[in-house]
Amino acid sequence: MKDQADQRKQPPPLHSTAEGHLLCQGEWTLAFAAAIENDLEKFVWPPAPAISIEASGLKQLDTAGAWLLFRFAEKGRRAGKEVTLSGLSAKHASLFELVSAHPPAQAASPAYINPLARLGMRAVEEGSTALQFLSFTGETALASVRMISSAQRFRWRDMAANIESAGFQALPIIGLLTFLIGVVISYQGGVQLQQYGASIYITDLVALSMTREFAPLITAILVAGRTGSAYTAQIATMQVTEEIDAIRVLGLDPVELLVLPKLAALLIVMPLLTLYADFLGILGGMLMAGLMLDVSSTAFLQRLPAALTMESYLIGISKAPVFAVIIVMVGCYQGFMAKGSAENVGARTTSSVVLAIFLVIIADALFSIVFSWIGI
Repeated sequence: MKDQADQRKQPPPLHSTAEGHLLCQGEWTLAFAAAIENDLEKFVWPPAPAISIEASGLKQLDTAGAWLLFRFAEKGRRAGKEVTLSGLSAKHASLFELVSAHPPAQAASPAYINPLARLGMRAVEEGSTALQFLSFTGETALASVRMISSAQRFRWRDMAANIESAGFQALPIIGLLTFLIGVVISYQGGVQLQQYGASIYITDLVALSMTREFAPLITAILVAGRTGSAYTAQIATMQVTEEIDAIRVLGLDPVELLVLPKLAALLIVMPLLTLYADFLGILGGMLMAGLMLDVSSTAFLQRLPAALTMESYLIGISKAPVFAVIIVMVGCYQGFMAKGSAENVGARTTSSVVLAIFLVIIADALFSIVFSWIGI
């Protein structure tokens, strides 16, 4: 209530005494800043080319009021008026000079960028990121060579913990999804094969598609989303909280400490998870074939050795280590690139998952092209 009473007692902040002569009065303070700004916005400049602002009527002036007065005078100058200010007390004059010398920064309007120039800027940015990632890969390779020559420095306990988290704890989700994918493949393929009386060949379809493509690919995608994101979040949090800098100050190599145990663990885990996915995918296909196509489990298993050769099995397993390297390198690189705040940690984690899955699919496509060229 007191503030409202003060607001009612406040006189108009600006009063025109004569043609081209304005008088500032009352208290130009933060308490009345909103009302003063509203009055100044409504002010209509007189036609006189020269405007004199008399500030001797000011009772109080703080930083907010000085900024409003400075902005009002600048608005008049931009309108083509010759604005002069007089009558400030020594105390008010020093405050006004300070505000005039350090006005609040104005947000610059974004400049128009030619689409071709924007494309070039994006290309340069992505090229720089690719070079940084290549540098990180080289640094990791050198650290791996150093670690091989001095195996006693390797953190075996960390590797074992990563094997448990990335491998053993991932068994349920990978097993369930690959089993269901085997069911889907058997159902979708069996409908077509049944029309031609070739139901027994559902064994070939399920076994080859799971071992050569689906099992390693689905396993890699799940590991990228589950484990790769965890790697990024862990290292990014350490980067933001300056734990990585503390590790370097202690004379330790963050790559040896954080990246190599994860890389070694996933190189061991990925082939085993792929083998596990092969088994459950074929199992799901076999059960669905028995339910829908009347292909018994005995007939399915008898056909399996002829359908699934060692070559096809090894093709799928050979992809797993490559996918493991991609997931670890992308996850750890994104973690080391984090900076600023927790928000950036989340952004880097999202980028890690998307980029890892993208690169895994690209690598799988390249495998298919290469195997096609060499006839396997």
